[in-house]
Amino acid sequence: MLSSQKPQKSVVREYVEAIIIAIILALFIRSFIVQAFKIPSGSMLPTLQIGDHLLVNKFIYGVKIPMTGNVLIPWKSPERDDVVVFRFPKDRSIDYIKRVVGIAGDIVEVKDKQLFLNGEPITNPHAHFTESTVMAAGTGPRDNMGPVKVPEGTLFVMGDNRDNSYDSRFWGFVPLKDVLGKAFILYWSWDLDEPLMSVDRFTSIRWGRIGNIVY
Repeated sequence: MLSSQKPQKSVVREYVEAIIIAIILALFIRSFIVQAFKIPSGSMLPTLQIGDHLLVNKFIYGVKIPMTGNVLIPWKSPERDDVVVFRFPKDRSIDYIKRVVGIAGDIVEVKDKQLFLNGEPITNPHAHFTESTVMAAGTGPRDNMGPVKVPEGTLFVMGDNRDNSYDSRFWGFVPLKDVLGKAFILYWSWDLDEPLMSVDRFTSIRWGRIGNIVY
């Protein structure tokens, strides 16, 4: 007699299918929705500390085709003061995080450490300086540069740790297609200098930073 019941899937097959679905879902989320990043340097101090782990909103600037950066569904463009993650223009295999200072059409200039935007001095509460010495014009772009006009389709970015940040002052503009997303929340933070599997690493957890919104 023939049975009307459908053959049951094997346990192994069910596990394999569940793993495949989970991988596809994870890749989709990472590619289009949110991605985790770790802060390895102090260029964004004090806003972001070495050892901060943050989440980046990848769809806020539109749905992009992975690898190419071409926008499929536009939402909005990066704005001044956004903290963005992007592919480093000099080596696109490396991801950088900086603050947007100028958008297309802006005139950016730095005079004796003071940032000017479209001819007006800008006081940014996030800007941090560790050195009182001002490098003379012509000795480097850190303290004196420009004026430069931000081209269409690009951004001018700077680190909050102005005296210790390798940013647009040194290497130029960030193409919008290379912007991966906007940093929005810290989900973990600890001291990377401490050995990973150690009591010191555990006690270095910065509980007060976990859950902080990135401004």
